[in-house]
Amino acid sequence: MTQDFHYTLEDGIAIIIWDQPHRSMNVMTSEAFATLDEMMTHALDDAHVRGIILTSGKADFAAGMDLAEVAQMKTQGPRAIFDAVMKMHAILRRIERAGMDPATRQGGKPVAAVLPGTGLGIGLELPLACHRIFVKDREDARIGLPEIKVGLFPGGGGTTRLVRKLGLMAAAPVLLEGRIMTPKAAQKAGLIDEVCADPMQAARDWIAQAAPDDLVKPWDKPGWSMPGGAPYSAQGFMTFAGASAMINARTKGAYMAPKALISAVYEGALVPFDLALKIEARWFTHVVCHPQSGAMINTLFVNKSALEKGARRPDLPAQPTAHLGIIGAGMMGAGIALGAARAGITVTLLDLDAARTEQGKGYCAGFYDKAIKRGTATPAQKADVLDRITTTTDMDTLCRCDMVIEAVFEDPEIKANVLAQAARILPDMAVLATNTSSLPITGLAQACKDPARFVGIHFFSPAETMPLVEIITTARTDPATVARAFDLARQMRKTPIIVSDARFFYANRCITPYLNEGLRLLEEGASPALIENAAVMLGMPLGPLQLIDEVSLDLAAGIAKATRAAQGADYADHTAEAVVGAMIAQDRHGRKSGAGFYQYDADGKRQALWPGLGQLFARRADPPLEEVQNRLLLIQTLEAVRAFEAGVIHDIREADVGAILGWGFAPWSGGPFSWIDMVGVDRVVAMTEDLAVRCGPRFGVPPLLARMKADGRRFYQSGGTPVAH
Repeated sequence: MTQDFHYTLEDGIAIIIWDQPHRSMNVMTSEAFATLDEMMTHALDDAHVRGIILTSGKADFAAGMDLAEVAQMKTQGPRAIFDAVMKMHAILRRIERAGMDPATRQGGKPVAAVLPGTGLGIGLELPLACHRIFVKDREDARIGLPEIKVGLFPGGGGTTRLVRKLGLMAAAPVLLEGRIMTPKAAQKAGLIDEVCADPMQAARDWIAQAAPDDLVKPWDKPGWSMPGGAPYSAQGFMTFAGASAMINARTKGAYMAPKALISAVYEGALVPFDLALKIEARWFTHVVCHPQSGAMINTLFVNKSALEKGARRPDLPAQPTAHLGIIGAGMMGAGIALGAARAGITVTLLDLDAARTEQGKGYCAGFYDKAIKRGTATPAQKADVLDRITTTTDMDTLCRCDMVIEAVFEDPEIKANVLAQAARILPDMAVLATNTSSLPITGLAQACKDPARFVGIHFFSPAETMPLVEIITTARTDPATVARAFDLARQMRKTPIIVSDARFFYANRCITPYLNEGLRLLEEGASPALIENAAVMLGMPLGPLQLIDEVSLDLAAGIAKATRAAQGADYADHTAEAVVGAMIAQDRHGRKSGAGFYQYDADGKRQALWPGLGQLFARRADPPLEEVQNRLLLIQTLEAVRAFEAGVIHDIREADVGAILGWGFAPWSGGPFSWIDMVGVDRVVAMTEDLAVRCGPRFGVPPLLARMKADGRRFYQSGGTPVAH
């Protein structure tokens, strides 16, 4: 047995402490479950034990299941997975029954869960099987069931227990959205029972006075009925129908885990509790065996975690940033300042205009004002963050910084001038960085006195919330500089990927063809609604037309102009550029102007597609939905492969993680390279060849895919390990 759990007996109370060695947070494994079961059985059988407390020896309770183990379960086959899940259900059910006689519901021992901090996934499902949940009053703790975000659903009884505890309507945000809450919010929502300064003492006090009826779950009591109504009750019918409609509205059918979850809930609500657990296990097994869950777990957990831990970071000592300078107090600069200050970094925010610097700091204040209103932040946290941000117009103040990021207007001359000024002021060991979304940075490096200490750090907008950072290197960037940029990204709780210098780098290189393909389809006469719905049905967060509205047509036109100038005769996006130009000529510039491909109300809220699109771009017969989807998905995928071939991106793990976090590439797929493996190289090549004949050379088969088809190769091995190429 492992030493993941420790057992002590104090004044007749068995305290089972979860404290996995060599981990900063507890995660559940099948071996740890067996240890827990052994200790629980011992406590229930010991006549000297009058109550049990399950807690953690760490600052937090648990981060969930070991998803690497879940990923490996796929290799065991459905029967083995189902049996393992049912074994887990049996252990949790024994905790829930706590030794009581099933017929009389007497003789049980009170079991309390004490969470010193965060409890996620199985870290909440396990407490839900206890009789009362106590959580320490900590603003930084988080409670919830986020499994849906990695292509799963709560399969440790959490789905069945939470719906029976709260009803489907109240449980839906937790289960179907993976909503994470503070302890007080979780208590208000009914997930936990008590939030207090000393949860261990509160648990002891409760055990001392717990009555036999306090130990019987509502669903084990005679006459129990589901809160909000069962599926075939008058009230419940509307709730279940509404939940199904909500899932389809949000996922457009692209994700299978939410559909499996609602099926488990619906079917489980029609039968007794123990049979409902078996139904939950059956649907959970179905989800685990589906390619979507494997792809999402591999990319969004295994690979993302590996990258964040430094799989691609130069092997050098950590060197965190203490004082960050930011030149440019616009929305991007202010967002970087906010993200850095939240991470505890001292920030100097600089701009030529003092009023603009104050607007930048005001942006940070406004972010916290909204968070305070939502209850996700406090005035003290706001004050603490704003105190770390100093605004100035004096470039000389940057001499105190150990890193400076330039975030001014996307113009190479302006950027070069600003970088040259900063380079003259910075101390010798400081790092100078540029935040750019599209401009090659090798030329900008010439403005620096030491190009080895110059790097690109591309934050995505809004910088304070978007999780991805591209670290862009030139041929002269020193590994120590890359490590410094990597460490800053980790301090700011971002996921960094390292890319080589090239126009658009990786993410924008791949998203631009997606936008342009949508514009081509519009010019060809496809219905705007077909284009947009085809995209979201693929799992893209926004259709191409809506996304262009969000970034603005003026910016799209500017990028197209710069790209055409750089590529000359190789430029191939004249059609897309012409569509953008036609829209601008109609004085439709995007959401910020209140008019674009969509119409907007006075508050900037998107309404409907602009009816004038039908007159501006002549309608013809719509192509089949599948063809539109293939074009939109493949154009991104092929560009990702070409970026890998060209050495812009060096690791397919970075390519897949960057695709999902950077521009929202169909998360269910695990990213473009995972999608190729999921569909099969042969089929992808056949689809590409077909589109190349009908649509042109932009759908030409990349040489790498042609070689992989000939050799029968994949990008990932069956266990999810990248294959060397």
